[in-house]
Amino acid sequence: MSAGGGTRAVVAALAANLGIAVGKFVAFAFTRSSSMLAEGVHSLADSGNQVLLLVGGKRAERDATPEHPFGYGRERYIYGFLVSIVLFSVGGMFAIYEGYEKVAHPHELKSWYWAVGVLVFSIVLEGFSFRTAIKESNQHRGALTWPQFIRRAKSPELPIVLLEDFGALIGLILALGGVGLAVATGDGVWDGIGTLCIGVLLVLIAIVLALETRSLLLGEAAGIETVREIEAAIVAGPDVERLIHMRTLHLGPEELLIAAKIAVRHDDTAADVARAIDAAEARIRAAVPIARAIYLEPDIYRAAEAARGADPEATPGGKNPRTPTG
Repeated sequence: MSAGGGTRAVVAALAANLGIAVGKFVAFAFTRSSSMLAEGVHSLADSGNQVLLLVGGKRAERDATPEHPFGYGRERYIYGFLVSIVLFSVGGMFAIYEGYEKVAHPHELKSWYWAVGVLVFSIVLEGFSFRTAIKESNQHRGALTWPQFIRRAKSPELPIVLLEDFGALIGLILALGGVGLAVATGDGVWDGIGTLCIGVLLVLIAIVLALETRSLLLGEAAGIETVREIEAAIVAGPDVERLIHMRTLHLGPEELLIAAKIAVRHDDTAADVARAIDAAEARIRAAVPIARAIYLEPDIYRAAEAARGADPEATPGGKNPRTPTG
């Protein structure tokens, strides 16, 4: 997944959330609605989150150094994890606290039409942001369902913006319901209940984001399709007998480390082996352009050794001796 699509979605979300946050705080000033205050803080937190994603993307572009020889691609994962913390603490926990206070000490809403007008305006802007995120995601999602895309995406920006915008739209509907019920019944408790629901929703989304970015921070292998492309590229030439076993690791969303043991013929000279490795590396880079670091170790195939070093990513070999084994 390219960073361009994610950046466009993040910028669209930032512009929408800044405008929405201003409107919500103005509405809160007139209505004193806890739902509007919680939603205003939510939009402000989302705006900060989008700034974090942009900063992380920029810092990830730094060149590798002796201290960090594989570069800074994982900065995007770190800032993605920070987003989940901000969403949990600033957005979710604040909304839960504010909702509890409003339920415990309810008061009648003032100038409720301000709240309704701003919420409808916010739904339109959030819908625009959500539409942009969906459009950019569809260019990379392929046949994956939305939950699969969020789970398997190696670039954190689009899944984060998708979940934030989805949560924002649901939160706006909850706020609209809370304000509407408070006005219809004359009981401000409904405004507090709506705020509590918003807080619980944000906490749940923050937990999902934290789990997904934690997995990326720990280090995830390449996707199944990418692994198959690498396996096919390694054994595509006559210079490699078979793939013995392989490991892959994402150094960043668009940077992949590949380490593999390949079988060469027992009578190959050192020059033959060097040419085989160079050719295999060239085929891998052609098949998977994000392959940044490739380490291929030549060996003579032995079934017992292959079994001990078997990679769970690799496809079990069949009768074809050139099928990746292990």
